[in-house]
Amino acid sequence: MNTVVSKDGTTIAYDQTGAGPAVVLVDGALCSRAQGPMPELAKHLASQYTVYHYDRRGRGDSGDADVYEPDREIEDLAAVIEAAGGSAYVYGISSGGALVLRAAAAGVPISKLAVFEAPFVVDESRKPIPRTWAADLRALSDAGRPGDTVKYFMTKGIGLPGVVVTMMKLMPAWKQLKAVAHTLPYDAELMGENSFGKPLDAAQWAGLEMPVLIAGGGKSPGWMRSSVKAVAEAVPSAVHREIPGQNHMIKAAAIAPVLTEFFAGAR
Repeated sequence: MNTVVSKDGTTIAYDQTGAGPAVVLVDGALCSRAQGPMPELAKHLASQYTVYHYDRRGRGDSGDADVYEPDREIEDLAAVIEAAGGSAYVYGISSGGALVLRAAAAGVPISKLAVFEAPFVVDESRKPIPRTWAADLRALSDAGRPGDTVKYFMTKGIGLPGVVVTMMKLMPAWKQLKAVAHTLPYDAELMGENSFGKPLDAAQWAGLEMPVLIAGGGKSPGWMRSSVKAVAEAVPSAVHREIPGQNHMIKAAAIAPVLTEFFAGAR
């Protein structure tokens, strides 16, 4: 494990593996260096890249601050990229995709950017997310109810049926999910106005000039596929790629060759 200190003094923990150009992996909600898809993906990429995978603030071995602001997470990513040599390829998944898009728009030195299914809601084809969901998640977390925080996120945010979440409580991973439940309001705040069924404001990414890959799964629900296409259309330098047979739980073996092709390609 390595660490870097972010601009506000928060310690950010990261793993470094492999050799070659730097690639930074950015997790979505509830994931970290200890759980989620990135550890396996790092193994796939390490033969060609130096892979940096970090715990987003509040997770794993990284620190946190008393007050959350999305800009601090942008600074965390910038600190990891600085440790990686000052510029890097970056891959973000789910809400981590929303984070890396924000970071790119803020001028963080990303040479190529890949995003898988940032879960923006761009129309009314799915059940609406409550406009109070970030505040609701924070209230549950602050009340010391991590299980209810995860359940609210799963049902109101992701849209899973309550019975499915009840069954998840019986699984060993539920304890790990509860351990990072306090960071779910962070992901909700990162999504911002892109969560509430409105067309995307393309102006937020109008200044992006680096090559951008916007990818999605061919088996993901219709609202998610619509979102992926909308982001690809809103980002001026983006190309769109749909990965057959995959959904939001993308397998490392499926996304790794897509990323390798994109990062290795000519500008």
